[in-house]
Amino acid sequence: MITGKKVGLRAVEKEDLKLLRDWRNRTDFRRNFREVRELSLADQEAWFESLQRTKHINYMFAIVDLKTNETIGAAGLLYINWIIRSADFSFYIGKDGQYIDDKGIAEEAAKLLIDYGFNNLNLNKLWMELYEFDTKKISFFTEKFNFKKDGLLRQNCFEDGKYWDSLIISRLRQDR
Repeated sequence: MITGKKVGLRAVEKEDLKLLRDWRNRTDFRRNFREVRELSLADQEAWFESLQRTKHINYMFAIVDLKTNETIGAAGLLYINWIIRSADFSFYIGKDGQYIDDKGIAEEAAKLLIDYGFNNLNLNKLWMELYEFDTKKISFFTEKFNFKKDGLLRQNCFEDGKYWDSLIISRLRQDR
């Protein structure tokens, strides 16, 4: 387990799948994810099995409260490109519908994953695609972790009867 003071990151286990599915299916969460359809437990199990087959390019973690050992979120470095040393950064706090909390839990968990990506996996770039209405996550990563806007994908999402842009943001190792 990768540990901080309040939270740790550990590999996702089968026991986490129902909880992860329930969080992913929350309407207020799902609108922020590229996978917009309602997920079944079979979908979650298929995803978990695909993680086992692609461990060399997908590192997915449960975020765990160290006091209670309770799973409180999920985070990952996905689609790792070992040539350019980049990874898609996936992250949310599911417990109590927080998504991104303001109590320091998300900040510590994100820092742990960023440090792991740069210092253990020797990645050079962490990036995310975020929809323009996901202002909480955009602000969180640009203000607290110095992620920069790389580009804009125009009308790349359809939500609430409207097309929305996607932002691509990233942080390079040198951006610390």
